[in-house]
Amino acid sequence: MKRKVTKAIFPVAGLGTRFLPATKSIPKEIMTLVDRPLIQYAIDEARAAGIKEFIFVTSRGKSALEDYFDHAPELEHSLRKRGKDDLLEALKTTNMDSGAIAYIRQHKPLGLGHAVWCARRLVGNEPFAVILPDDVIAGDVPCLKQMVEAFEETGGNIVAAMDVPEDRAQAYGVLDIKEDRGSIVSVKGMVEKPAPGTAPSNLAVIGRYILTPRIMQNLNRIKSGAGGEIQLTDAIAREIDETGEVFGYRFRGQRFDCGSKAGFLQATVAFGLSRDDLRDELWAYLNEMVATQKAAQ
Repeated sequence: MKRKVTKAIFPVAGLGTRFLPATKSIPKEIMTLVDRPLIQYAIDEARAAGIKEFIFVTSRGKSALEDYFDHAPELEHSLRKRGKDDLLEALKTTNMDSGAIAYIRQHKPLGLGHAVWCARRLVGNEPFAVILPDDVIAGDVPCLKQMVEAFEETGGNIVAAMDVPEDRAQAYGVLDIKEDRGSIVSVKGMVEKPAPGTAPSNLAVIGRYILTPRIMQNLNRIKSGAGGEIQLTDAIAREIDETGEVFGYRFRGQRFDCGSKAGFLQATVAFGLSRDDLRDELWAYLNEMVATQKAAQ
């Protein structure tokens, strides 16, 4: 009997240097996409997938993350007194029950694999999810929920994947496919940032994983890899070699790379246009901008 995926690791220890100077004083994960911080989108996706335990791998200067998910009695009292029931309802999604979130410190920036390994004692002998908040995915069914459903069919390890243009493959980890079954592909290898023209496919790994406890054992055995860091892809590659139980999952939805400024801006426009209360005004502004630009050409 397969164990359910009820734990998720959120690696949030990075410095967010691409967003300086904003990230000098606030964690990147608190930066706001429309009216919710990036981390809220990740938490909502995890909740929808049935996650009950949330493990944050943090570092110095991330206390704002802890405060965000705490209750705010004075603010709630003020809103209740003023009859702002809609805002009170919005705040409910930010509140986490006592004990639902655990915070682990990653004291040295030794890579994603090391961040995941830091949570090994809290994961124990259970399958777990890893969610990178930089990757925001819009879909009718949340990405991790799709993956949990696929995991119930396949077991093993699952990485979220999407088809990318051939000339962009070098920016990603790319899957070497053994068997392509449509939404699920079995994997015989992974290549991290392949040189131009050498990618084994155009199926790129993005920031969602469902992993078995063996991955933690693999991470324990791995020495530092590329860039002096402990790479999660190395631990997954070892699992491919030893068990063959690694699958790629083509999720249904649109992924935005909110770790880049351009991706963050694209996500802001897309999520703004998806909102009934913002769509008309934003469309009018965008159309006006396009018309002005065409007139100036």
